[in-house]
Amino acid sequence: MRLTTKGRYAVTAMLDLAFHGRDKTVTLKDIAARQTLSLSYLEQLFACLRRVGMVQGVRGPGGGYRLCRDASEINVADIIAAVDEQIDATRCGGKSNCQGDQTCLTHDLWTGLSTQIKAYLKDISLAELLEKQHVQEVAKRQRRDVEKVIQIQQHKVGAIPEHDLFRS
Repeated sequence: MRLTTKGRYAVTAMLDLAFHGRDKTVTLKDIAARQTLSLSYLEQLFACLRRVGMVQGVRGPGGGYRLCRDASEINVADIIAAVDEQIDATRCGGKSNCQGDQTCLTHDLWTGLSTQIKAYLKDISLAELLEKQHVQEVAKRQRRDVEKVIQIQQHKVGAIPEHDLFRS
């Protein structure tokens, strides 16, 4: 079974939003910077997450995204499903046609594994992940790292003559 970047990035972005959006909205640009993800890819993922009612977009000054439900009510399996990612260890996608039009010898084994993985991910909420010390430390480090990069960029931009900024 492989979980593609779509599912991984969606969970990562939602965890970032849950951590940094406790009392404010969070921009996708900020999530993209902290998690080193493509902004356009995040926009696609958040369109899916918005459709299923996990996040809400807020327009205007101070706009961004926030969770629609408490972090304890959002589990990892639902995030993965929201972005149309499948949790399936079978070769046939669960259709029982692994060997021509019939099941293969190990179909039930992989179906059982898929069921176990789904149950495991369903039992883990964003709130549970947020409680983990390691998650908190990483999130704080990422915020500091991004703030340093922004300061460096602002310093460099300030040192470049304005007419050089627009030269192609």
